[in-house]
Amino acid sequence: MTGRPSRAVIVGASAAGLAAAETLRRSGHTGTITLVGGESVAPYDRPPLSKEILSGAWTPDRLPLRTPADLDALGLDARYGREAVQLDLAAGTVLLSDGSEAAFDGLIVATGVRPRHLPGTPAHVLRTLDDALALKDRLGPGRTLVVVGAGFLGAEAAAVAAGLGAHVTLLEPASVPLAHAVGEDVGRVLAQAHLDHGVDLRTGAAVAEVVPGGVRLDDGEVVEGETVLVAIGSRPNTEWLAGSGLIIDDGLVCNEFSAAAPGVFGAGDVARWHNPLFGTSMRIEHRTNAAEQGMAAARNLLGAKRPHAPVPYFWSDQYDMKIRAYGYLRGHDEVRIAEGSFEERKFTAVYRTGGHLTGVLAVGMPPKSMLPWRQAIAARASWHDVVTHTPPSPVGATA
Repeated sequence: MTGRPSRAVIVGASAAGLAAAETLRRSGHTGTITLVGGESVAPYDRPPLSKEILSGAWTPDRLPLRTPADLDALGLDARYGREAVQLDLAAGTVLLSDGSEAAFDGLIVATGVRPRHLPGTPAHVLRTLDDALALKDRLGPGRTLVVVGAGFLGAEAAAVAAGLGAHVTLLEPASVPLAHAVGEDVGRVLAQAHLDHGVDLRTGAAVAEVVPGGVRLDDGEVVEGETVLVAIGSRPNTEWLAGSGLIIDDGLVCNEFSAAAPGVFGAGDVARWHNPLFGTSMRIEHRTNAAEQGMAAARNLLGAKRPHAPVPYFWSDQYDMKIRAYGYLRGHDEVRIAEGSFEERKFTAVYRTGGHLTGVLAVGMPPKSMLPWRQAIAARASWHDVVTHTPPSPVGATA
């Protein structure tokens, strides 16, 4: 599959898939665009599920990413409520769960991820609108909720549930929540916010299974709760690519152009690609990257040949804290505070990997204050220059 495609198939009808479809049309693609989605509804936004939808601040009608008229204008062959089950690259076809096929000469894989589960009694997860609404019905004053996993998703859900008056137990196997992602010092600040709001946060608590009325820990203790939410990470949806010849390694492996093979590109949560800005392979499960990579994949499918080299961005809302971060924080060697203080929960922390500034995370700071840091990360600023021009006070390091 080479040259400009006439039949584009996008598997995955969420933010990445929609961004790809819109970019194809904006870039002059006049052929067919088949958009395949496992859910029976048009693309909608997922970050509000663990925030505004779970809290009741929003109703579901605010979630669609585009109006029906906007979608109609794209002239899509929309196939919602059908999943891709097999890819035949040689034939240029995707087999769908209803037995039909989607033929292509250009393919964008944007199938996202699905939640990991625990053994035992079925528990709540939080990925789709139906998931969020089902969990929301179980929250309120006097209700009890056990959240397994204190990553950003679990932490957001715990914060919302506590705000609704539920008694929340938050279980985390690590000694400091999110230490692997943001460092121990920042992790302790975020953990303390849960304790201050009455959440029973238990670290070093590994859950073996879900049982009726709670969960059982590895040591045999049963932690009781009417409702259990499992938020222990995700798995890329790549099973349908088995036997296709594409490389799968914790996601669809792509190069710096988001290409997995000639005429085949990955976008969003499912794609593991080489980001030349940081010189490493990464798979990013953030809303902003989904849209940006969907656009990049579409342009490169049409022949642009531009590396996808973004400064990743994510945000999280927990209680009264607005958390924002730019860059690639995982695997950092050092973190320092550049502005503010941990005690006030109002600070900017910067991250070093090797000799470069590779990340910045802020809590309670104005959004504009982060833009110079983002620009410095994009410019591959040296750590020495960062320390020289903005002398921060050391707050520890993680390996």
